[in-house]
Amino acid sequence: MTILLLGSGGREHAFAWKMIQSPLCDKLFVAPGNAGTASIATNVAINPTDFTAVKALVLKEKVGMVVVGPEDPLVKGIFDFFKNDTDLKDIPVIGPSKLGATLEGSKEFAKEFLMRHNIPTAAYDSFTAETVEKGCAFLATLKSPYVLKADGLAAGKGVLIIQDLAEAQEELRNMLVHQKFGDASSKVVIEEFLDGIELSCFVLTDGKNYKILPTAKDYKRIGEGDTGLNTGGMGAVSPVPYVDAVLMEKIESRIVKPTIEGFQKDGIEYKGFVFIGLINVNNEPIVIEYNVRMGDPETEVVVPRMKSDLVEMFLAVANEKLGDFILEIDERSATTVMLVSGGYPEDFEKGKVISGIENIEDSIVFHAGTKLDENGNVLSNGGRVMAITSYGDNFQEAIKKSYQNIDKLNFDKMYFRKDIGFDLLS
Repeated sequence: MTILLLGSGGREHAFAWKMIQSPLCDKLFVAPGNAGTASIATNVAINPTDFTAVKALVLKEKVGMVVVGPEDPLVKGIFDFFKNDTDLKDIPVIGPSKLGATLEGSKEFAKEFLMRHNIPTAAYDSFTAETVEKGCAFLATLKSPYVLKADGLAAGKGVLIIQDLAEAQEELRNMLVHQKFGDASSKVVIEEFLDGIELSCFVLTDGKNYKILPTAKDYKRIGEGDTGLNTGGMGAVSPVPYVDAVLMEKIESRIVKPTIEGFQKDGIEYKGFVFIGLINVNNEPIVIEYNVRMGDPETEVVVPRMKSDLVEMFLAVANEKLGDFILEIDERSATTVMLVSGGYPEDFEKGKVISGIENIEDSIVFHAGTKLDENGNVLSNGGRVMAITSYGDNFQEAIKKSYQNIDKLNFDKMYFRKDIGFDLLS
């Protein structure tokens, strides 16, 4: 089968790395891809949200399945585009419908879904520019710290957690009135702050059946000790050591099952990944957010722990036979550390030559923001440049391998966190 994978990050390189291992995958196209996917698949210079160009490629190359990596094409309705097109309707798309993707496209929609289906989540209210002063008054009724979330897509950076009330009120005005995050913050959700430790639960569903994938924990902030600005993710660990069978049962019975049942009750067509961002408060799991795709860099630790054939699993999703699929998981731990451009998540430079990749041993290099120049050199091409993933009998052993291999890599102004997993040692 010929498969088209949409996206260009570390998540997509991890998917590609796994899918080409399947005997069911004869040829893999990645649009637009990166330097890492170029070495194992065929990159195509197409924007994943240019559905007309995607259609032309699918028909020309006789693509039998489309796997959607990032959220943008899903929120813009690529699943519905295929379903409603006579030429494309029989080609499965791994990803939810446009209505399903609204769970990530709108924080307010997600909160309403959670409340409607009695899934545990933080108390909240939402505000617009017209009601900004009501929002400021609502903040005054809450305890510090204050959580502000841009309603729309903001590339993982639209959440602010602020200690001071006056500063929170000022930031609310910046988001709503001065459009700090553009259209994404034309509406802002203010949420009760929950004190606990975060984790990610990943589910693959065919709309009726589901499989829970390995748990993971990522590290969002740029600075060590979880300080500084939010990023798209600086590293990840899988499994999460403190998630025992008791907590996992609570997550499945109180959150995963009601979510999948909620899709059916609400008539939401959903064939793809559900990323459930959770916080563990006194051993009680509470939903922070939904994403409608795999997380990045969590994919770089979750996919390497999946022993089963990923393409076969996607076909089971397409055919609504996921209940019959047996998912095998590698018992080893996996960790990943993200190398980023100096200055990220604010201003940074691209085009830096990356050296040392050929010297990596006993780790997997997943490219994120990279490209090839005309001489075949790998160049940095984004804020997050590459993820170094390793296995170990425990996460401490795995993370040690990742850091040992990072010492062999170099590009100008390369930065990484040296404390991934620090909070799991206590």
